[in-house]
Amino acid sequence: MEQLELLMGGFANALTPINLLWVLIGALLGTAVGVVPGLGSAMAVALLLPVTFSLEPTAAFIMFAGIYFGGLFGDSTSGILLNTPGHSSAIASTFEGHRMAKSGQAAKALATCAIGAFIGGLIATTLVVFFAPTLVKMATVFGPAEYFALAVFAFLAISAVVSESVIRGIAALGVGLALALVGIDGPSGTARFTLGMPQLFDGISVIVITVGLLALGEVFHIASRIHRDPVVTRIQTTGRARLSMADFRKALPAWLRGTAFGAPFGLIPAGGAEVPTFLAYGTEKQLAKRRNDPEFGTTGSIRGLAAPEAAANATAGTAMGALLALGLPVSATAAIMLAAFQQYGMQPGPLLFERSGDLVWALLASLFIGLVILVMINIPFASVWAKLLSIPKHYLYAGITVFSMLGVYAVSSAVLDLWLLIAIGLIGFLMRRYNIPLAPVLIAVILGPMAETELRRALAVSEGDLGILVDSPITVTLYVVLAAALVLSAVQHLRHRRQATAPTSPS
Repeated sequence: MEQLELLMGGFANALTPINLLWVLIGALLGTAVGVVPGLGSAMAVALLLPVTFSLEPTAAFIMFAGIYFGGLFGDSTSGILLNTPGHSSAIASTFEGHRMAKSGQAAKALATCAIGAFIGGLIATTLVVFFAPTLVKMATVFGPAEYFALAVFAFLAISAVVSESVIRGIAALGVGLALALVGIDGPSGTARFTLGMPQLFDGISVIVITVGLLALGEVFHIASRIHRDPVVTRIQTTGRARLSMADFRKALPAWLRGTAFGAPFGLIPAGGAEVPTFLAYGTEKQLAKRRNDPEFGTTGSIRGLAAPEAAANATAGTAMGALLALGLPVSATAAIMLAAFQQYGMQPGPLLFERSGDLVWALLASLFIGLVILVMINIPFASVWAKLLSIPKHYLYAGITVFSMLGVYAVSSAVLDLWLLIAIGLIGFLMRRYNIPLAPVLIAVILGPMAETELRRALAVSEGDLGILVDSPITVTLYVVLAAALVLSAVQHLRHRRQATAPTSPS
């Protein structure tokens, strides 16, 4: 096949000692920056972008391949260990991953994360190499109505299907949408809910909301329980960073399911990897209910971590294909990569393969190399990262607070963001206190602006005719699947409630 020959040529260019060194350095730097709470993979690429300007283009983009996947692993590492994901794409991995870490399985969680990243990224990058033309055609059929249907699907799937309580899930969704409305209304240019402060015209940063809800909210929650909860012995973090054959058999189907969710989403600008990771997590949660899995939601389920992690990296892999073939950045990290291409005088798109074929295929080859290096360096280091949990709790959570503040301030240099961080942290504390789920808030904040824009765009095209929202097979399919899922979820909730309230027979 022609693609295989071109890929082999790319490997010939990438597999030189100096280029391998750049991939290794990129993976290490990307992971190190991604681990810092509040920075994340997108910030890793942005911060290290100036470093590559002195390199020739092939070496620069090979280094970016290492930064790209290294940053994603760093995002998940900070989420698993500190409950502070570096980027919103790692939020879903945090739920079960942090529970595993707290139950003494931190090294196993990081190994699951690394292998899931490898499997998801490997399959997705292979799809990009061999099936890019077909995948690109699939992406072009999405219009405003399809994007809106996709957002509604994600909203209700996370709020009603995944959450334990439908009412609490919808309430959390409302909180997220309220936060997403702050800022300038794009079509009209009108300021909304800014309290007259120009600093809020750009809205509240996703980083501020994510770090506030997950990190600072957790700090406040732990502080409020310090004299109520029993003293817990130090978390065991000396386990080896490897999976047993039983663990691997449990995780493998979840990795493959997560990859199946993530790969198509890398081609459409629907908020990056957040939607597939939450859908993958929700699927595993529903399957865990059927299996009566006692680990899910308590000590941490390896399946609940494996699926969203594979989904995130599968999305990242096919997102690179969308960037190269269409010039379409579908995530913040891809947008920064686009800026890097333009810095070297190149415009991603169909002509890039013709004009700079050697560079493109060397970059695709380096993505495979970066995945291998990522596993090689991070599985041995997983037990080292896990020792973060050996730090005494009062020092650890004080450090999380400091790094969270520094990470947020480093992004915007705005004092107002620090006050917003504290306020949102208090909201996260109250949500934990009253058992309101966090996932719907985060998915609403991420996808809310896109949903609003696409809805208004669709209605503008149809001159106000609501029929356009159900005028294509894709939208009808999404709404039908969503309706079926809601009915099934309602039946399951009623069944669980009936079982919980049923009187127990006397022994």
